[in-house]
Amino acid sequence: MVIKLKGTARDAAENVTKIRENGGIPAVVYGAGRETISLTVPQGEFAKVSKEAGESGTVSLDIGGSIVTVLIHDVSVDPVRGHPIHADFLAIDVTKPIEVSLPLEFTGVAPAIKAGLGTLVKVLHEVHVRGLSKDLPHSVAVDISSLDVVDSHISVADLVLPEGVAVLGKPTDIVVSIAAVREEVEEAATAIDFAAIEVEKKGKKEEEGESEAK
Repeated sequence: MVIKLKGTARDAAENVTKIRENGGIPAVVYGAGRETISLTVPQGEFAKVSKEAGESGTVSLDIGGSIVTVLIHDVSVDPVRGHPIHADFLAIDVTKPIEVSLPLEFTGVAPAIKAGLGTLVKVLHEVHVRGLSKDLPHSVAVDISSLDVVDSHISVADLVLPEGVAVLGKPTDIVVSIAAVREEVEEAATAIDFAAIEVEKKGKKEEEGESEAK
C-alpha cells in the first residue's frame, strides 16, 4: 500500500504562523542528493499519514506534480496543544539500504509474571536497523511468552526480522528480562517507653535545680 501526501512548495521566508493559522504545517524535504525544498502540507492529512507511516514507512510526497519518496524524519509538536507544527521529510533512494529506528511491541504473557515469580524489565524500547525501505516493518514484535523463570531474557539476537533487514546492535544486548521480586521487609516500630522518658526528664530537672542551688 502506497501512502500518499500532497505538499505545496513555498518561500522559506514565508510567515509560518500564517501557514498554521490556515491549516497547514511548514515542512522541508532534504536528502538523497536533493536540494532542500521548503513546502507546506495540510495539517489534517499529515496527521493521518504520520500515524500510518510512523518512522519507517515510506511516503509518496507529491510536490506540485513531482513525486519524492520520503520518510517522516522529524516532527516538532506544540508543547501545549500537542499537534504537529513542523515536519522534516528525508528523501531516500529506494534502491539503497537505509538506517532507521523501529519501536518494539511486546506481545504475549510471560509465565514467570503470571506465576508471580518476578517482574518484567523492558531494557530496550526500539532497535536501530538497516534495510531497503520496502522491507522495513513499522515495528518489531517481541513475544515474551518464553520468559518462564527469573533471569530468563530475550536478546537482540532473538528478534525476528524480515529477510534483508539487519539489527545494528550487539546480538548479546538484552531486550527484556525477568527480575526477581524484591521483598520489602517492614521494620517493626520501636516501642516507646514513655515512663522512661518521664523519669529522664525528672532527673534532668532535679540536676538543673541542684545546679541553680549551688
